[in-house]
Amino acid sequence: MSDNLPPCPRCSCEYTYEMNALLVCPECAHEWEPAAAGAESGPGERVIKDAVGNVLNDGDTVTVVKALKVKGSVSGIKAGTKVRNIRLVDGVDGHDIDCRIEGFGAMQLKSSVVKKA
Repeated sequence: MSDNLPPCPRCSCEYTYEMNALLVCPECAHEWEPAAAGAESGPGERVIKDAVGNVLNDGDTVTVVKALKVKGSVSGIKAGTKVRNIRLVDGVDGHDIDCRIEGFGAMQLKSSVVKKA
């Protein structure tokens, strides 16, 4: 056991141990990556990136990078469509952006099909 392991970021327990590539706290069962310990700003905080690797935030404007088919619609969403004022959510099936698109209404998009404008 190594003596230079950092304490748990959630409960400050000093008895952390390594399990494969993760550090584990025996008291609260929190698991984290050692490299992400300093970069983590809070428990449950996640970073969502667009198709080219830019970090997305609530309220950003994004552009759709490829044409999308929409169920129940004759026409889809064309590449280059701007979407304003996005909201990041814990979506279903990878759909992590909640937005309103002019002509279509409210819908959810995957971050892999948009880029930050």
